Amino acid sequence: MIDEVVVRELLRLNGDRLYHREGQELEFKEQFNLAALADYFRDFAAFSNNRGGYLIFGIKDAPRVLMGMSARSIKQFEKIDPERITGFLLAIFSSDIEWAQAIVDIDGMRFGVFRVLSARTKPVIARKDEGKDQIIKNGEIYYRYGGRTQKIQSAELESIINHRIEQNNKNWLDLMSKIGRAGPQNAAILDTEKALIEKDETRIMVLDEGLASKLKFIKEGEFVEKGGAAALQLVGDVVPVDQVEVIKHVKENLIKNYPLSAMELADEVKRLVPGVSHNDIWRCIKDNDVKNNLDYSAYNFRNKKQEDEYRKTGKVPSVTPSIYNKTAVEFLVKVLSNKAR
Repeated sequence: MIDEVVVRELLRLNGDRLYHREGQELEFKEQFNLAALADYFRDFAAFSNNRGGYLIFGIKDAPRVLMGMSARSIKQFEKIDPERITGFLLAIFSSDIEWAQAIVDIDGMRFGVFRVLSARTKPVIARKDEGKDQIIKNGEIYYRYGGRTQKIQSAELESIINHRIEQNNKNWLDLMSKIGRAGPQNAAILDTEKALIEKDETRIMVLDEGLASKLKFIKEGEFVEKGGAAALQLVGDVVPVDQVEVIKHVKENLIKNYPLSAMELADEVKRLVPGVSHNDIWRCIKDNDVKNNLDYSAYNFRNKKQEDEYRKTGKVPSVTPSIYNKTAVEFLVKVLSNKAR
């Protein structure tokens, strides 16, 4: 994903100084420091919300000249675990940030390079505070302007939102067109998150979890079917299951995504915010409408009839329990901690 030829061009000299300046798609740093990851993540989000870009380490500031990374900086850069960094990014921001790293050697000097792609789903929004002095703040959107990263302005945010609406409308029109060509009797919906293929109310296929994870990998990879379009290949044995097994499988997925009961959630929040009461937690959940926010919570319907009733009327049947995830814990801890100050 990182082309060394492109990096060499970005580091091309004009005399003894760099030809290229920092801009919307380029940021220079003197040395890499693991302790400053939040600062780099902020740039990642800003590049993602614009056209993508490069973050390059080993460039002296004022004047901009090539100096290469120090031995300590190189050692830290090589310690980066891509899986852990991707995990951190997923926890901090609302959308996937696609990135890659490399070390490029030029004239005996070594330069650390991050390349960040333009996000597929924008805007990328901070979901939590992070870093020294909270350099990343919950709810903020960062954008790359000229040679600096800052909070997004209204014009750019409006453009992103309008583009997202247009793209969503286009996707629906494309889908309806394809269903029209195939005929509704031949169409089915594949949900790789739930590992289900739904054709109609009477015919549902459940995918093996191992196969579902492979499907995601293929979907996100570089495989092509024709004309550069992303290809997705189904490989595996077809095994019939009854409706009970389908419901069981959906339930298992739901609990995997929201593993905490209400009492488990409350106990965890009380542990992290000493002195807070159960009533404080329930009130905070109600005031912030946490139960109706899928980022934090889901209803664990006892049967299909309850779920159908909810979808039809919008009213939650009585005694329907809510289940929660770790993000809900973080959110409640932050709100309750701020109130306690």
